[in-house]
Amino acid sequence: MDTFSKNFSLEGKVALVTGAAYGIGFAIAEAYAKAGAKIAFNCRSQHHMDQAIADYKAKGIEAKGYICDVTDEEQVKAMVADIEKELGTIDILVNNAGIIKRIPMTEMSVEEFRQVVDIDLNAPFIVAKAVIPSMIKKGHGKIINVCSMMSELGRETVSAYAAAKGGLKMLTRNICSEFGEYNIQCNGIGPGYIATPQTAPLRERQADGSRHPFDSFIVSKTPAARWGTPEDLMGPAVFLASDASDFVNGHILYVDGGILAYIGKQP
Repeated sequence: MDTFSKNFSLEGKVALVTGAAYGIGFAIAEAYAKAGAKIAFNCRSQHHMDQAIADYKAKGIEAKGYICDVTDEEQVKAMVADIEKELGTIDILVNNAGIIKRIPMTEMSVEEFRQVVDIDLNAPFIVAKAVIPSMIKKGHGKIINVCSMMSELGRETVSAYAAAKGGLKMLTRNICSEFGEYNIQCNGIGPGYIATPQTAPLRERQADGSRHPFDSFIVSKTPAARWGTPEDLMGPAVFLASDASDFVNGHILYVDGGILAYIGKQP
């Protein structure tokens, strides 16, 4: 392999991708495996774990799964210790686990708001905190936080999600600020609207065969005139995990088909 290509290789690296049982996390883990990395991921239930292991096997990927709630610091410490024992020091962390609750703010309970912030913002802090000491010791590390369009934009019914993802953007910049001197790069990847099981209800055809109103709205707001696919995130995610991005730090790479650049068509 020539030096240039080697910069994009993840050969021999250990990657932990949280919440990578399906969707965006699964696609990122698949891309890392293809680039040569050893894959670890977590699930909160054995049922999801069994399905995910079968899905990885079907793709020819040997991934190690761990039952772990990423909002629980003791569980996270135990998982990271197990990964270090079984696979080696974690070189790449992708904080992908997340939830969204689409509830108008005045109807949302404080408990629901806290749950979203706990999974989408507190958990990335907890997992990053657990892996950084070993990265410092090794003298190199990559942390990639899965941000969102809602790290920049607001929208009806997603107050908790937008608050958490905006916070995650700033946590990303702060990890860069605090640990850049140890050759640790922390960046965010900001997916646009991606066609996954989570967003499937927003793309369902109406009874008369017409597009879901939200589907039409997103396509009209996207210069690429389509939803993204999990595969669209593979190249950017590999770049941010590879030596090719060693001088990229504290950056949020939006993979959004151009939404953030675009004011939209005049009606």
